[in-house]
Amino acid sequence: MFFVLSKTLGVMALPLNFLIGLSVLGSLLLLTRFLKLGRALVLLSALMLAVCGFGPVGNLLLYPLESRFPAWTPSQGPPDGIIVLGASIDVDLSAAHGTPVVTTASDRIIVAAALAGKYPNARVVFSGGNANLLSGDTKEADFAAGLFESLGIDRSRLMLERRSRNTYENAQFTKAMVDPKPGERWLLVTSAFHMPRSMGLFRKAGFVVEPCPVDWRVGTGRDVVSFTDIAEDGLSRTNLAVREWLGLIAYRAVGRIDEFLPGPPG
Repeated sequence: MFFVLSKTLGVMALPLNFLIGLSVLGSLLLLTRFLKLGRALVLLSALMLAVCGFGPVGNLLLYPLESRFPAWTPSQGPPDGIIVLGASIDVDLSAAHGTPVVTTASDRIIVAAALAGKYPNARVVFSGGNANLLSGDTKEADFAAGLFESLGIDRSRLMLERRSRNTYENAQFTKAMVDPKPGERWLLVTSAFHMPRSMGLFRKAGFVVEPCPVDWRVGTGRDVVSFTDIAEDGLSRTNLAVREWLGLIAYRAVGRIDEFLPGPPG
């Protein structure tokens, strides 16, 4: 049920979808006796689209997430394993063309492969099934193996977790597959904005991992209040940030994470 709600109500709540829906509702009201309300909704939606598209809203929402965990350093020695979360591969396009088609989160695979090359004794786990509400038998992990092999990682080192549909299942299924032993050090590779929620879920699952954030979307603190002349970029960052904050709120509400905004150990 949680998964279905996240793919329906959650998607409808995203700023771009919500504001377009508001604009459509306002346009329809223009044809009724609620003309003034219709005008107000159309004006409001247009104004908010402009603010989110050209303004720093997305940056302001993303920066607290991306800066929550520092970049990983190898100061403590080589890890025993590397876990990379999915959302790097478009399952439908990959299936249609018979070859992996990567998304904007491709840094997850690139960095994980680079780390695997640097630490040849580390096991590599890719966790990703099919996050679509109506999914078929094709899974993201099915295409990840070929990508890792093309980047020089031998297939024998790969463990593919292909059942998970969201981050909660990433944590649960990966732990069951890996069965981590006391004293082992596992890296968790995912986008920086997604790291707080991911760390919270892995901690709740009882799997101690070290954060290795990648795929930043915002620069330093000085870049947070910058504007853009391409509305698509601003809207994309705003959508991304709101989805992540909604995920944190929902997971905290149902008890799947113990903190609203997980951070480094105190």
